[in-house]
This record gives sequence, structure tokens and C-alpha cells, in this order.
Amino acid sequence: MSQSRWFPAGAVASPHHLASAAGQAVLADGGNAVDAAVAANLVLAVVTPYHCGVGGDLLAIVWDGQAQGVLSVGRAPMGATPEAIGRAIEAGHGDPQVAFPGTAGMPMFGALPVTVPGATAGWFHLLERWGSRSFGELSTTARRLAADGFPVSAPAASYPQRVRDRLGGQPGWEETFGHMRVGERFVQPELAATLTTIAEEGPAGVYTGRIADAIVSTLQAHGSTMTADDLAAHTVAEATPLAGSYRGVDVLELPPPTQGVTSLTVLGILDALGPLPEDPRLATHLQLEAVRLAMADRQEHLADPEVMRVAPDQLLSSDRLRRMAADIDPDRVGSWPPPRPAPAGTAYLCAADADGLLVSLIQSNFVGFGSGVVVPGTGIGLQDRGAHFSRDADDPAAIGPGRQPVHTLIPGLALRDGRPWLVFGTMGGDAQPQIHLQLLSRLLDRGDDVQAAIDAPRFVVDVADGAVRLESRASAALVAGLTERGHQVTSMDAYDRRAGHAYAIEVAPGGYVGGSDPRTEGAVTGC
Repeated sequence: MSQSRWFPAGAVASPHHLASAAGQAVLADGGNAVDAAVAANLVLAVVTPYHCGVGGDLLAIVWDGQAQGVLSVGRAPMGATPEAIGRAIEAGHGDPQVAFPGTAGMPMFGALPVTVPGATAGWFHLLERWGSRSFGELSTTARRLAADGFPVSAPAASYPQRVRDRLGGQPGWEETFGHMRVGERFVQPELAATLTTIAEEGPAGVYTGRIADAIVSTLQAHGSTMTADDLAAHTVAEATPLAGSYRGVDVLELPPPTQGVTSLTVLGILDALGPLPEDPRLATHLQLEAVRLAMADRQEHLADPEVMRVAPDQLLSSDRLRRMAADIDPDRVGSWPPPRPAPAGTAYLCAADADGLLVSLIQSNFVGFGSGVVVPGTGIGLQDRGAHFSRDADDPAAIGPGRQPVHTLIPGLALRDGRPWLVFGTMGGDAQPQIHLQLLSRLLDRGDDVQAAIDAPRFVVDVADGAVRLESRASAALVAGLTERGHQVTSMDAYDRRAGHAYAIEVAPGGYVGGSDPRTEGAVTGC
């Protein structure tokens, strides 16, 4: 097992060592945590295009003496309705058979689930609000890696191999990403040029002009109703994070349309149950049941906040959470409704500096490479976040003009006595609230240090059927104990990527302590 790492003046943790190194270099050169986070995220957009990029969304929590949420979440086109999607499918655009359960056949890939990409506006908003360096300065390493290339690792090469059958026919995907092979240098000249354009023109480089025209024409040619006005209308929102409590620690998560409320529901249910039992079989059963209740709650209520039928504070009321906790049978698994599952395809990173500025940031194309649609001449792969909409007009998450899709992305921040204690998060789709729980439980219930909490074996509840996946490192006694209580248990490999890629930085005496997930090729580093 690797060890937690201590840094006196700042730290960066991300799912790729080159990104973490870029953030560290910014800190060492006098930049702040937001500068470092943006520089690291831009490198991730180049070296992990299967996780994130210019075509995705961005969400963050920043601590500058108080917590502020940043949501750069793209909306559906103003022409998007269940009927419009149906007509496009009838015309041969999008496969309704390749869809999340519960979405009434909303296509998962292609142009139809593409929403406005929020990442670029998010980067500039962070820098204008908190940064000390320009986008041009901070994008230097990313642009060089895109133009000159970098050797593709075995883990990186596995991503295009896994998705080629489903994405190889999407416009531009094979030409752009199909040649990522182990040990070969992967060069992205068009992406390098796009990043240069953004450095020169700012957000307008994506939301108006040549790149915007290319995005619109590509999407419309494949059935989307996206227009130039849809792109130009994109805005970044700041919001006060939602707050919950777990073991005396205040946990902050972003409000809807993110599943931050789901994470706080899990933690609130378990907090209401009191201290976890010493028996790991019973403790894990209670955690699993809390997850299942919270994920079912997500299916029932979470949507664009403008159309949600129940407010987050009502969902998180202490009386409601206690009632949910009381429904858990310590001896038997509960019934299971079928929420819509969301697979992983996200990059989480965090940063801290000597002045106490903290950033918890998550950025994603959604499902792996996203929609599979790559805009010609730009190197931009577009997200498929709209795949989480429903084509059922009565569903709270129904697709509609300008609506925000449900977001799995949830950067986390935890406070002790009103002061920052931990910035943390993970990729993992549906697993994100589950991993938030497991990290905090390891730290607060078991007393693990940051790295030990990240290294520990994980479970993931499959929200398609309520089954439980356990890493193969889990004990036979735990598997037997869960099975006896009625859980359907399957095994996944030790350090399986489906168990997420988590990172955390703890505010510690004299500096910061960070941890990095061994399930990917990331690193925690600092100065």
C-alpha cells in the first residue's frame, strides 16, 4: 500500500501524473490553487480524452474563506423535446436501444444526447474569479502535449479498444482517437490549435465564431437541434453548496442538477443510524441499504432544479432522513426499484495552496469519450450528458428546451468546526456518492489516513438491479455475510476502475496531506 504524502505549501492530486506535475509546476512558480487546478485540468483534457475535455462540463467547489460552488453545466438545445428526439430517431439518428434504463429510449451516443459544453466557460470563470495567471500561461503545457504528443500507456490504450465497437461509427471518432496505441506517441494538432484559439479569444473561441459554427453544423447534420444561439447563451452559475453532517463533520456538495443531494442523503441516513457496528458484515449491509435508498430517491426526484417537484432542503430534512433510516432492516436486503444507471467517464482533481485556497473540481465528457462525436478540425469530442434525460414527458428529468440534465458530477469539501478539513472526490458515475461515503467512513468511522482510505477495497451498488459488486480483495466472510442477508454479490478485480478514481487533500498541521488512487495512473504532488 502506498503512503499519504505531506506537503508544506500546496498540493495537487489528479488522475494522471502529467496533469499533477503541471499543477505542481504552477504552484512552484507562485500560482495559486485555482491556477494549478486549471492547468492540471487542461492537461487532463489532452492526456485523458476518454474522461474529460473541451467538449464536457465542469463543476467545482472553491474555498476562499467561505465555500462557493461553480456549475458550468450545459443545457439541452432550445429545440430539444421528446417529440423532436423521436422524429430524429425515426430519421435514422441515434439508437434508442442503446440507452439508460428509465430514459424511455433516449440515445446514449451520437448527436442527440449532446448538450452545450460548459468546460471552457468554467475555466475562465474560475480564473476571473480566483486565478492569478492567464489561460494562455496555464495552457502552455497542455498545448505542448497536444502538439508534440505523449507516449500512450497501457491503461490509456485500453479505453479506445473497449469502446471502438460502439463509437467507431460516430463522426470523427476513429480518425481522432482510434490510433491511441500502447507506447506510441499520440499527437493532437487540431486540439492544440483549438486550445491556442481559446487562449487568444477567450470563451468566445468556443461559443461563437468558427468553432461554434463547426459544432453546430456537425450536430445538425446528425439530427440535433443545436443552434449557434444555444451555444452563445451558455452561462456559468455560482451557488451555495448544500450542507449535511456525518460524524460531526460538515460535508458540502453541489446542489441540483448534480447528485450532491444523493451523497448527502446516504450520509444523513447512516448518521441517523448512529455509529457503525464493529461487525464489517453488518456495517457494510447498512451502508449498502443507505446507498440503495438514496439512489432510488435520486431516480424519483432529481432533475433540472427549475422543474424539480421537491426542494433539496425537503429531501434532506432530518426527520425525513431518520424515517428512511428506520426503514432499513439490519437482517435483510430491501426491495429494489430500477433507477437509471450512469457509468463512469470523469476526471476529478483537487488543489490547495499556501494561502489556504482550496479547489475541488470535476470535469467530464460523461460516458467515456462522451457522445463519440468529434467536431472536424477542432479535436473536440462532445459530451453525451443529455443521455440522462428521459423521453417520457411526465418524468421530472424529461428533456426539454434549455433544460439541464441530471449530473453525476459531485466535487466534495468537508469542514470541521467551520474550517476546511478535506477536499475530495472521484470519478465513477453512480458510484460517486457511494465512494464519498466509503472515503468519509474510512476516515471518520475507522480512523484511516487519507491514502489508506483511498486504497481500501470498495463496493459499488449497480443501480440497474441493486446488485453489489465487491473488489476481489474483500474477505470471504464479508461476501458470505452480505449474501446471507439477501444481497446479490458479484466480484470485480482488485483496484478495478469501476470502483472509481478518488483523490483527496487533507488540511493538516503545517501543510497538507494528500492521497492518490492506485486504480489509475494519477499522482498527488506538491511543494
